[in-house]
Amino acid sequence: MVVVSDSYMGMFLPTDISYRITQFMAGKIEFPFIKRDELTATFYMFGKDYGVKGQLEIMTVIELAKRAIGQLAKDIRGFYNMPNKMDSNFTRENYIRRSLQISIELQKDSSFDWSKMNKRIAGDPSILSDCFAQHIAYYKQDYFCELFQPFDENHLPSSLRRKLEGRMLLVCFNAKDSKSLPFESTLVPFIEWISNAG
Repeated sequence: MVVVSDSYMGMFLPTDISYRITQFMAGKIEFPFIKRDELTATFYMFGKDYGVKGQLEIMTVIELAKRAIGQLAKDIRGFYNMPNKMDSNFTRENYIRRSLQISIELQKDSSFDWSKMNKRIAGDPSILSDCFAQHIAYYKQDYFCELFQPFDENHLPSSLRRKLEGRMLLVCFNAKDSKSLPFESTLVPFIEWISNAG
């Protein structure tokens, strides 16, 4: 199915997470590099390029979202039960190992702009999902996720219609529920982030 390969994951809170990961990998800061009282949030965008079309693709996305949430729960339990996996050295080695895999993969792509390498590594879904799960486990925090049906153009700012219309979105926060967030809606910080992301 197209929607499976036309999906991606990222982290939008804290807004400078890519910089922190880069600094952490360079040994300039240590784990945990997100504070206990900071909001962290990830997103999964389904139908990134082509949108989610029809009931069958919507059902496929719902299943993918359930799997993503199940994997997150499993990862959090794994980190919680093995605290050594949240040690700075262990975590840095894992991130560096993943960055080496990325660089090997990209060597095959002659069109890749190598000046964007750090951005590609700091935005890698494996690193970001580990980062999100590790900090939740480290601080023993609650978390919740919310899945949005395909966005209708009438409910989107005109500047974001091209990016979001027809897409489905799963957001996850390190909070007990949406009422625990300082936002009117779980979409507010994501919309703000994607508007500034260019």
